[in-house]
Amino acid sequence: IPTTDVYTKDNQLMVEAHLPNFEQKDINIEVDNGALIISAERHEKEEDKGKQYVVRESSSSFYRRIALPKRAEADKIEADLNDGVLKVKVPLIPLPEPKKITINSNKS
Repeated sequence: IPTTDVYTKDNQLMVEAHLPNFEQKDINIEVDNGALIISAERHEKEEDKGKQYVVRESSSSFYRRIALPKRAEADKIEADLNDGVLKVKVPLIPLPEPKKITINSNKS
């Protein structure tokens, strides 16, 4: 079963999906209605008349829907596939620094 890790690092939301045996052409990444959608589907078909069967088919699929935070920059998302690991980087708008409130002293 493919695993998916979701975490934040360096002001980015990181999604790592372990997709062994999937190729780039098998994988689809979309942003829809505030969510990152990763889907993959792979079909194999083998024909060998020398075996007990004529056609052997198998398929694998993967689907994850991850809600994006409001500060996600959807138009700057990047994705890489290396050694069966899909890494999707979603840049996040930095949170504003907390405002320091000074305390006044009313000494008489």
